[in-house]
Amino acid sequence: MGINLGVRKKYFLLAELVIIVLLACVPLFFTFPYRVNIFLSWEGAYRMSNGQLPFRDFGIPLGGMYWLIPAIFFKIFGAQMISLIKAQVFINIISGLAFRSILKTCGVQPGLRLGGVLLYCISFSFFNFWPWYNHTVIVFEFVGLAFLFKAVTTQSFKTSSAWLVVSAFFICCSFFTKQDAGGMAFMFSFLLLFYSCLRNKKWIQLLIFTGTFAIILFLFVAPFLKYGFGYWFNHGQAPHSSRISAFEIVDEFFSNSQWLRFYLFFIGIILMIRFRSLKELWLQKIEMLFLILTLGILGEAAIFQVTSYTPPDNNIFFHSFAIVYILYSLSQMLKVDMNKIKMVIVCSIGILLWWSNVYWKYIQRMAERAFPHNDEALISATGENIVNRKTFMLNSVDTTDAPRSGWVFSNLKSFEKIYMPASTVAGIDRIIKMEMVKTRKNLSVLNMSELTPLANEIPYQLEKGPAYPLWYHLGVGMFNKQAEMFEKKIANKEYDLVLFEFVPKLNNFYPFRVRDTLLNHYNKVDSFLAPRSGDTRGIIEVYIK
Repeated sequence: MGINLGVRKKYFLLAELVIIVLLACVPLFFTFPYRVNIFLSWEGAYRMSNGQLPFRDFGIPLGGMYWLIPAIFFKIFGAQMISLIKAQVFINIISGLAFRSILKTCGVQPGLRLGGVLLYCISFSFFNFWPWYNHTVIVFEFVGLAFLFKAVTTQSFKTSSAWLVVSAFFICCSFFTKQDAGGMAFMFSFLLLFYSCLRNKKWIQLLIFTGTFAIILFLFVAPFLKYGFGYWFNHGQAPHSSRISAFEIVDEFFSNSQWLRFYLFFIGIILMIRFRSLKELWLQKIEMLFLILTLGILGEAAIFQVTSYTPPDNNIFFHSFAIVYILYSLSQMLKVDMNKIKMVIVCSIGILLWWSNVYWKYIQRMAERAFPHNDEALISATGENIVNRKTFMLNSVDTTDAPRSGWVFSNLKSFEKIYMPASTVAGIDRIIKMEMVKTRKNLSVLNMSELTPLANEIPYQLEKGPAYPLWYHLGVGMFNKQAEMFEKKIANKEYDLVLFEFVPKLNNFYPFRVRDTLLNHYNKVDSFLAPRSGDTRGIIEVYIK
């Protein structure tokens, strides 16, 4: 005798929550290499946890919501790199719950919803161990959409209005995390509400949402207008440069976006078969909202991959929405009960096979330790030359790089559970042992490197004010005006200690012109590897007067 549907739904709910929480918490049990560019997450969270505010105390081209959750976790757990991991665990849990809520409101069967949650967590959340704006912006958007879907499917005016206010707040948070995805989140929400209001011939919901959004937007911006908000916040104005190019979006879509095009093709075929006319689809409110949601997510992913091109998989969230919509539509057409245990098992196994590359690399490491092998040997036991998939090309050894196998841990609290090149750790130790660092209480430091946690270890006071950038990528996080300011301060020898990271293959990731000024006015007393590897590796240089 099978388990009745009510009991199965309870099991499915429990399984969904376990998947969301368990996969989010996996990083808590590991150690990590120093992540490239994570200095940005650390310093923004550190400044905000110490009471500093964006635009008033430091300039950024983004909004400040990216650092809000990490700053709270710094307050709770301390300003350590591992606190960023804990913050991301929380973000991933919220992300999974928001996705689940959207599917539930769209009427997706619990069994299929369970498979969708598994796919979402594995394909989008699981490997995001660190807070990053291109991920956080999407999470805020999905939270906002979850509340918006509740609003448009609730009969009570009071409850619906409350959900719309909360939705507008989180869409604002998305916009003030990153403008491109946040702006699309607002337009997307507007489109969903426009359809709902047009369908119901009542426009009050759209007015409540847009009015609330405008009010929150004003409350966010108004206090910072006197601190140069219009200069720093990037909406494509000088000295910023716009990343929006219609040609690039179209070119990327038709050249490389095979999954996006495949999903659009499949959804188009399904719609032709399922609905006899557009009117039939239009009159089914939940079906239409689900379709707009899915197509909107695919469109957003097509744009986001161009405007926010790093990391290259930041738009991968579209898979979950597209697959769930396709399977939902097929189950409706074929009258398939997706709540059957065998269907849930088959879907789950299929998803795990499809995305095995995400988790297999961790299993692979354990398997390699348990069953040691050497596929890269060039000479066999009999002395013959070996040519196979691993050895048909000869890899030259780069003596300037630091392979991960040689990375070590630092004894400093801020870097707990984080390993870095031995050269980096040794260089940090030398800085900490410098006489001026040990004896000077009010040390003036310019740290143009990725080792931002040194502000908590030396310690030293970070320069603050509307003129000072949070990070130093010329043309992105700062501009010629700020470069000139630092050059004058260096020429006047206002700093006791300067750390500069020289990354020759990145376009002014730290301004080359500032380094030239340092070489003219300061003495370089030390250098060591930056916590990077591969083509973008760099050198951290230590300068004193």
